[in-house]
Amino acid sequence: MHIPSSGLLLALILALPAHAGENEARPGKGLHEIPDPELNLMRGRYTVGGNAVAWFGVTMISTWQAANGQSLQGALTLGMDFSKGGAPRVSFTPSVSITAANAPLPDEGGRSVDGSGLGNVSGLVQSVQVAGDGNRASNALQLNVRDDGGVPQPGAGGVGTASARQGNASAVARFDGNAAQLQLQVEGQGVVQQWLRSGSVGQSIQLMADGQQVGNRLQVDLVRQSLADNLPLAQNVAQAIALNRGMDVGGR
Repeated sequence: MHIPSSGLLLALILALPAHAGENEARPGKGLHEIPDPELNLMRGRYTVGGNAVAWFGVTMISTWQAANGQSLQGALTLGMDFSKGGAPRVSFTPSVSITAANAPLPDEGGRSVDGSGLGNVSGLVQSVQVAGDGNRASNALQLNVRDDGGVPQPGAGGVGTASARQGNASAVARFDGNAAQLQLQVEGQGVVQQWLRSGSVGQSIQLMADGQQVGNRLQVDLVRQSLADNLPLAQNVAQAIALNRGMDVGGR
Protein backbone atom coordinates (compact mmCIF):
# COMPACT_ATOMS: atom_id res chain seq x y z
CA MET A 1 0.00 0.00 0.00
CA HIS A 2 1.11 3.58 -0.61
CA ILE A 3 0.57 6.55 1.72
CA PRO A 4 0.03 9.43 -0.71
CA SER A 5 0.32 12.33 1.69
CA SER A 6 0.67 13.34 5.29
CA GLY A 7 -2.89 14.68 5.09
CA LEU A 8 -4.27 11.19 4.53
CA LEU A 9 -2.12 9.84 7.34
CA LEU A 10 -3.40 12.52 9.71
CA ALA A 11 -7.02 11.74 8.78
CA LEU A 12 -6.48 8.05 9.48
CA ILE A 13 -4.81 8.74 12.80
CA LEU A 14 -7.70 10.96 13.86
CA ALA A 15 -10.17 8.23 12.91
CA LEU A 16 -8.53 5.64 15.16
CA PRO A 17 -9.37 5.42 18.90
CA ALA A 18 -6.90 7.13 21.19
CA HIS A 19 -6.38 7.05 24.93
CA ALA A 20 -4.59 10.06 26.37
CA GLY A 21 -2.41 10.01 29.45
CA GLU A 22 -1.98 6.28 30.07
CA ASN A 23 -1.07 5.30 26.51
CA GLU A 24 1.31 8.25 26.13
CA ALA A 25 3.41 6.77 28.91
CA ARG A 26 3.34 3.22 27.51
CA PRO A 27 5.68 2.67 24.54
CA GLY A 28 4.10 0.47 21.88
CA LYS A 29 0.56 1.20 23.08
CA GLY A 30 -1.94 3.71 21.73
CA LEU A 31 -1.13 6.21 18.98
CA HIS A 32 1.97 8.36 18.64
CA GLU A 33 2.83 11.16 16.25
CA ILE A 34 5.30 10.07 13.57
CA PRO A 35 8.09 12.64 13.13
CA ASP A 36 8.67 14.03 9.65
CA PRO A 37 12.07 12.35 9.09
CA GLU A 38 10.57 8.93 9.78
CA LEU A 39 7.48 9.69 7.71
CA ASN A 40 9.73 10.54 4.76
CA LEU A 41 11.30 7.09 5.00
CA MET A 42 7.86 5.44 4.95
CA ARG A 43 6.59 7.19 1.83
CA GLY A 44 6.58 5.04 -1.27
CA ARG A 45 6.67 1.71 0.58
CA TYR A 46 2.99 0.93 0.04
CA THR A 47 0.64 0.94 -2.92
CA VAL A 48 -3.06 1.44 -2.33
CA GLY A 49 -5.30 -0.07 -5.00
CA GLY A 50 -7.92 2.67 -4.57
CA ASN A 51 -5.41 5.41 -5.42
CA ALA A 52 -4.34 4.06 -8.79
CA VAL A 53 -4.20 6.03 -12.03
CA ALA A 54 -7.54 5.82 -13.83
CA TRP A 55 -6.69 7.90 -16.90
CA PHE A 56 -3.55 9.29 -18.53
CA GLY A 57 -3.99 11.66 -21.47
CA VAL A 58 -1.70 13.83 -23.62
CA THR A 59 -2.75 16.60 -26.00
CA MET A 60 -0.25 18.19 -28.39
CA ILE A 61 -0.90 21.21 -30.61
CA SER A 62 1.67 22.83 -32.92
CA THR A 63 1.11 25.88 -35.15
CA TRP A 64 3.32 27.63 -37.70
CA GLN A 65 2.55 30.88 -39.49
CA ALA A 66 5.18 31.66 -42.13
CA ALA A 67 6.12 35.14 -43.31
CA ASN A 68 4.59 34.46 -46.75
CA GLY A 69 1.18 33.55 -45.28
CA GLN A 70 1.57 29.80 -45.34
CA SER A 71 0.02 28.11 -42.30
CA LEU A 72 0.68 24.68 -40.82
CA GLN A 73 -1.14 23.09 -37.91
CA GLY A 74 -1.00 19.70 -36.24
CA ALA A 75 -2.67 18.17 -33.20
CA LEU A 76 -2.97 14.81 -31.52
CA THR A 77 -4.74 13.41 -28.49
CA LEU A 78 -3.48 10.24 -26.82
CA GLY A 79 -5.45 8.62 -24.00
CA MET A 80 -4.83 5.58 -21.79
CA ASP A 81 -7.77 4.28 -19.76
CA PHE A 82 -6.73 2.18 -16.74
CA SER A 83 -10.11 2.28 -14.99
CA LYS A 84 -11.14 -1.27 -16.05
CA GLY A 85 -7.94 -2.90 -14.81
CA GLY A 86 -5.56 -5.03 -16.81
CA ALA A 87 -4.06 -3.64 -20.01
CA PRO A 88 -5.01 0.01 -20.61
CA ARG A 89 -7.45 0.95 -23.36
CA VAL A 90 -5.50 3.23 -25.71
CA SER A 91 -7.10 5.86 -27.94
CA PHE A 92 -5.38 8.11 -30.49
CA THR A 93 -6.85 11.01 -32.48
CA PRO A 94 -4.55 12.92 -34.90
CA SER A 95 -5.23 16.02 -37.00
CA VAL A 96 -3.04 17.97 -39.47
CA SER A 97 -3.60 20.76 -42.00
CA ILE A 98 -1.61 23.03 -44.34
CA THR A 99 -2.88 26.29 -45.86
CA ALA A 100 -1.37 27.47 -49.15
CA ALA A 101 1.07 30.37 -49.17
CA ASN A 102 0.29 33.69 -50.81
CA ALA A 103 3.87 34.11 -52.02
CA PRO A 104 6.91 31.88 -52.52
CA LEU A 105 9.16 31.35 -49.53
CA PRO A 106 12.40 33.32 -49.58
CA ASP A 107 15.72 31.56 -49.99
CA GLU A 108 17.33 31.23 -46.57
CA GLY A 109 20.39 29.27 -47.69
CA GLY A 110 23.49 29.33 -45.53
CA ARG A 111 21.65 29.16 -42.20
CA SER A 112 21.62 26.06 -40.03
CA VAL A 113 20.68 24.76 -36.58
CA ASP A 114 21.48 21.40 -34.99
CA GLY A 115 19.21 19.69 -32.47
CA SER A 116 20.43 16.11 -32.95
CA GLY A 117 21.59 15.91 -29.33
CA LEU A 118 18.02 16.26 -28.05
CA GLY A 119 17.40 12.62 -28.91
CA ASN A 120 19.78 11.59 -26.14
CA VAL A 121 18.12 13.66 -23.41
CA SER A 122 15.72 12.01 -20.95
CA GLY A 123 13.02 13.63 -18.87
CA LEU A 124 11.37 16.90 -19.91
CA VAL A 125 12.92 18.69 -22.89
CA GLN A 126 12.08 22.17 -24.23
CA SER A 127 14.28 23.70 -26.90
CA VAL A 128 14.20 26.76 -29.21
CA GLN A 129 16.91 27.31 -31.82
CA VAL A 130 16.61 30.29 -34.15
CA ALA A 131 18.85 31.48 -36.99
CA GLY A 132 16.87 34.47 -38.28
CA ASP A 133 15.25 37.77 -37.40
CA GLY A 134 11.75 38.85 -36.38
CA ASN A 135 10.66 35.39 -35.24
CA ARG A 136 8.27 34.50 -32.43
CA ALA A 137 8.57 31.02 -30.89
CA SER A 138 7.14 29.50 -27.72
CA ASN A 139 6.91 26.16 -25.92
CA ALA A 140 4.21 25.68 -23.28
CA LEU A 141 3.48 22.65 -21.10
CA GLN A 142 0.59 22.19 -18.66
CA LEU A 143 0.01 19.36 -16.17
CA ASN A 144 -3.49 18.72 -14.77
CA VAL A 145 -4.02 16.21 -11.92
CA ARG A 146 -7.52 15.35 -10.72
CA ASP A 147 -8.76 13.00 -8.02
CA ASP A 148 -12.44 12.82 -8.98
CA GLY A 149 -11.96 9.55 -10.87
CA GLY A 150 -13.99 10.74 -13.88
CA VAL A 151 -12.56 9.20 -17.05
CA PRO A 152 -13.02 10.97 -20.43
CA GLN A 153 -14.80 9.14 -23.21
CA PRO A 154 -12.34 7.21 -25.40
CA GLY A 155 -11.55 8.55 -28.86
CA ALA A 156 -10.45 6.71 -31.96
CA GLY A 157 -8.55 3.43 -31.85
CA GLY A 158 -4.95 2.64 -30.89
CA VAL A 159 -2.14 3.40 -33.35
CA GLY A 160 -2.15 5.43 -36.53
CA THR A 161 -0.75 8.30 -38.58
CA ALA A 162 -2.19 11.47 -40.09
CA SER A 163 -0.10 13.43 -42.60
CA ALA A 164 -0.40 16.27 -45.11
CA ARG A 165 2.02 17.72 -47.63
CA GLN A 166 1.94 20.79 -49.86
CA GLY A 167 5.02 21.80 -51.79
CA ASN A 168 7.96 21.83 -49.42
CA ALA A 169 5.76 21.87 -46.31
CA SER A 170 4.66 18.75 -44.37
CA ALA A 171 2.73 17.95 -41.20
CA VAL A 172 2.68 14.54 -39.48
CA ALA A 173 1.01 13.20 -36.31
CA ARG A 174 1.76 9.58 -35.45
CA PHE A 175 1.55 6.99 -32.68
CA ASP A 176 3.10 3.53 -33.12
CA GLY A 177 2.14 2.03 -29.77
CA ASN A 178 5.41 3.04 -28.11
CA ALA A 179 5.90 6.72 -28.97
CA ALA A 180 3.75 9.66 -30.06
CA GLN A 181 5.14 12.44 -32.26
CA LEU A 182 3.85 15.64 -33.84
CA GLN A 183 6.01 17.34 -36.48
CA LEU A 184 5.67 20.37 -38.75
CA GLN A 185 8.40 20.96 -41.32
CA VAL A 186 9.15 23.42 -44.10
CA GLU A 187 12.24 22.37 -46.05
CA GLY A 188 14.98 24.95 -45.74
CA GLN A 189 12.97 26.92 -43.14
CA GLY A 190 12.91 24.70 -40.05
CA VAL A 191 11.22 21.96 -38.02
CA VAL A 192 8.73 22.07 -35.13
CA GLN A 193 8.27 18.94 -33.03
CA GLN A 194 6.64 17.51 -29.93
CA TRP A 195 7.03 13.96 -28.67
CA LEU A 196 6.24 11.47 -25.94
CA ARG A 197 8.41 8.37 -25.77
CA SER A 198 9.96 6.08 -23.18
CA GLY A 199 11.75 8.25 -20.65
CA SER A 200 11.24 11.54 -22.46
CA VAL A 201 8.60 14.16 -23.25
CA GLY A 202 9.68 17.19 -25.23
CA GLN A 203 9.08 20.22 -27.42
CA SER A 204 11.54 21.50 -30.01
CA ILE A 205 11.55 24.50 -32.37
CA GLN A 206 14.25 25.00 -35.01
CA LEU A 207 13.96 27.99 -37.35
CA MET A 208 16.25 29.13 -40.17
CA ALA A 209 14.05 31.92 -41.57
CA ASP A 210 12.75 35.41 -40.77
CA GLY A 211 9.32 36.56 -39.62
CA GLN A 212 8.02 33.16 -38.50
CA GLN A 213 5.41 32.68 -35.74
CA VAL A 214 5.60 29.24 -34.16
CA GLY A 215 4.08 27.69 -31.04
CA ASN A 216 4.03 24.33 -29.27
CA ARG A 217 1.48 23.48 -26.58
CA LEU A 218 1.47 20.21 -24.65
CA GLN A 219 -1.08 19.28 -21.99
CA VAL A 220 -0.85 16.22 -19.74
CA ASP A 221 -3.97 15.07 -17.85
CA LEU A 222 -3.81 12.58 -15.00
CA VAL A 223 -6.96 11.29 -13.29
CA ARG A 224 -6.62 9.25 -10.12
CA GLN A 225 -9.30 6.98 -8.72
CA SER A 226 -11.04 8.42 -5.70
CA LEU A 227 -9.85 7.15 -2.33
CA ALA A 228 -13.49 6.95 -1.24
CA ASP A 229 -14.04 4.16 -3.78
CA ASN A 230 -11.95 1.80 -1.66
CA LEU A 231 -13.83 1.14 1.58
CA PRO A 232 -11.16 -1.06 3.27
CA LEU A 233 -8.50 1.61 2.60
CA ALA A 234 -8.45 3.17 6.08
CA GLN A 235 -8.19 -0.20 7.78
CA ASN A 236 -5.45 -1.45 5.45
CA VAL A 237 -3.31 1.66 5.83
CA ALA A 238 -3.82 1.71 9.59
CA GLN A 239 -2.73 -1.92 9.83
CA ALA A 240 0.36 -1.19 7.74
CA ILE A 241 1.27 1.69 10.04
CA ALA A 242 0.75 -0.56 13.05
CA LEU A 243 3.13 -3.18 11.66
CA ASN A 244 5.81 -0.55 11.11
CA ARG A 245 5.35 1.20 14.42
CA GLY A 246 4.48 -1.69 16.69
CA MET A 247 1.28 0.13 17.65
CA ASP A 248 -1.87 -1.41 19.01
CA VAL A 249 -4.44 -0.39 16.37
CA GLY A 250 -7.35 -1.26 18.61
CA GLY A 251 -6.02 0.95 21.38
CA ARG A 252 -6.22 -1.84 23.90
